[in-house]
Formats: sequence, C-alpha cells, structure tokens
Amino acid sequence: MAAHNTNRNRRDFFRLAGALAAGGTASGQDRGKAVEPESPQIGILLATTFTTGTLEARLDAAKAYGLACVQMSMACAGLPDLPDRIPAELPSRMRREASARGIAIASMTGTFNMCHPDPEHRRAGLRRLRTLAEVCPQTGTSFIHVCTGTRDPNSMWRYHPDNSSPESWRDMAACVREATGIARQANVVLAFEPEMSNVVDSARKARHLLDEVGSPHLNVTMDPANLFHAGELPRMKEILDEAFALLGKDIVLCHAKDLDHDGEAGHKPAGQGVLDYDRYMRLLRQYQFRGPILLHGLTVEQVPGCLAFVRAKLANARV
Repeated sequence: MAAHNTNRNRRDFFRLAGALAAGGTASGQDRGKAVEPESPQIGILLATTFTTGTLEARLDAAKAYGLACVQMSMACAGLPDLPDRIPAELPSRMRREASARGIAIASMTGTFNMCHPDPEHRRAGLRRLRTLAEVCPQTGTSFIHVCTGTRDPNSMWRYHPDNSSPESWRDMAACVREATGIARQANVVLAFEPEMSNVVDSARKARHLLDEVGSPHLNVTMDPANLFHAGELPRMKEILDEAFALLGKDIVLCHAKDLDHDGEAGHKPAGQGVLDYDRYMRLLRQYQFRGPILLHGLTVEQVPGCLAFVRAKLANARV
C-alpha cells in the first residue's frame, strides 16, 4: 500500500511540474527548459541556501540558476519553519509565485525534534506540524520533510548517546505515529530522513519504523551522505545497495550533498566529497525514482557547479 501511494504521489509531482512547464511566451520557454517532466527534477532547499531576501527574491534566484523545484520553508516568508500560525494568504502566495517562475514546490520543511526529552516540546511540535499540514495542499505539494530527532535537548541534528535506548525509540515512534495521523487527516505525506545523529540513523531502522507505523502517509527522504557510521566508508557500495533494497520503493524525496568522512552526517556540497554519485544515481534509476532531487548543504556560489555535477551524473546513470 505504501509503495502504491508513493507511485501515486510521484505522478502527482510530475503532473504539477508538467503544468508549470506548459504555456507561456518567452518566459514560458524558459520554464520548459527548467522543468523536465520525464526525469527526476533537480531542485534545492530554498531557505538554507538562499538565506536572505523576500520569498519572491529567493524564488527569482532559484529560477536564475535553472532549478526546477524547491523544498519550501515558511522561513522564506520570515516565519519559523513550523510557526504557531500561518497567515491565510501565504500558502497560496507561495504556490502562485513559484508557479509564475516555472518552479514546482516539491515539499515543505516540517522538521522538529520528535525524540526531544521534554514531552511538551514534542507536543508543541505536533501542534505546529498540524498547522503546516492543514495548509500544505494550498502550496501545491503533498510532501512534508521531517526528521526523527535526538535526545539532545538543544539541537535535533546533534547525536546523543541515549538515542539508542528503548525509551528513545518508544517516544520517537509514538510521536511519528501521531504525526502520521495528522498527515492522514490533512491528506499529505511525511518523508523522514535516516540520519546519523538521529534515533533512526540507518536504513534498517528506517525500514523498522515504516513497518511499525504501517501507513501510506509515511515515506522516506533519502540522503546517502547521512548513512555512514564510523568506519563504514570502505563499505560504501554495500551500504548504498542495502539502503535502496530496504527503502527504494518508499523514497519520495532525495537530497544531494556529500561527505568527506564517516561517523557523522555529511556537510559537503554535492561533488566535493567521496560519495559515489554514479552508484547513487544508478540506484535512483533502478528503483524508478522520478522526482525531486534537492541540492542541500551548499552556498549560493556553489549552486552552478553542484547543479551541473548532479545533472551530469544523472544523465550518465544506467541501470
């Protein structure tokens, strides 16, 4: 059922991308070049690279670099990623302004610490997630990117030794289950990311969580640069192949960044580390992934080079 839902949502993404590419004059021709409905779309996490300016200015920058899609964040409109309240006109404004530039909104940022040691922190995150989920369809996407969190009370991206405890898994899984219920009610899909610093820090644990929750409203964001524990880089082929064997049919979003050492999440721009992008792209082709590959962890100046790198690796990928 989850795989069926994944395929349906991928088709929805392509219909949106195709609609954005259709019809227009000279600017419409530009949109046609930026959006390739038959291939995975290459986009970017808008708020983390284009860190200043209005929503419109950031979208202008994404268009100028030829990016086909974005992971949108409420931070692009001067709000927290997960605000307590979202102005009524903002979601439709996001969709309208992205569409006017031929850019698809691939996903929304909805991360909060689902394993925070304070239950009230988790409850507040769930309340804010509901606020985002309820307006998410108005932005033009049905995907929300989330993370499973950590016991670290100050950063959801910092490892904590208690992450591996049964209590941490219990609290995280309960929070994910409730979040998935919110997603079901809003008719959206959560995509969580296996990440070295989080409770779900491997493809195997991600598979376990998917099976435990058992909902078509919970899928996966794949970022291979975040999968390598200390000493595992020499096993890169094995770890990549296993990750896709376990999760390939449940992947709805992909990130594109890199790493230069194992033992923590990668923080290098795509093409500037040791990640085997040839294999990564071949696996995406093998598992028939069709949409969005989102650049991450890069500066504005690095966008052209990283975009060209990922495009070339994707074009050369053969199953």
